[in-house]
Amino acid sequence: MKNSISTLAVSILLVAFALFSGCQSSEKKVDEAQEDVTEANKALDEANAEYLADIEAYRREKADVIAANDSSILALKLKIANEKKDVKADYDKKITELEQKNRDLKMKMDNYNDEGKEKWESFKREFNHDMDELGNALKGITVNDKK
Repeated sequence: MKNSISTLAVSILLVAFALFSGCQSSEKKVDEAQEDVTEANKALDEANAEYLADIEAYRREKADVIAANDSSILALKLKIANEKKDVKADYDKKITELEQKNRDLKMKMDNYNDEGKEKWESFKREFNHDMDELGNALKGITVNDKK
């Protein structure tokens, strides 16, 4: 009987030790998981900050280009002021279209809402394409195609 009590006591101690060791391991795993989550959140915050900074820098850059386009349009208007009536009407029509495209691009940029990085990259590609087309049209408007 004394032997079975000793065996029972040792068994209880072993089970208690195993449970305590298992709990300690679980607590350690939870702590490590919390640290991983904290690090992941910090990395996400940094990525979001970079993303938002990219958007703001791009907006400023394109606002400067749009302002330069406005100046070019004004210069074109002044340049054609002394043209013949029929030529002037044609240039006025083209300039008005380009002016509207420039306003549309400005409005498109102003109305862009944060929709995620993939959509932002797509927006930038499309916007750059449209800006390049407008820039080329502004440069090419005064090219004299008549021989």
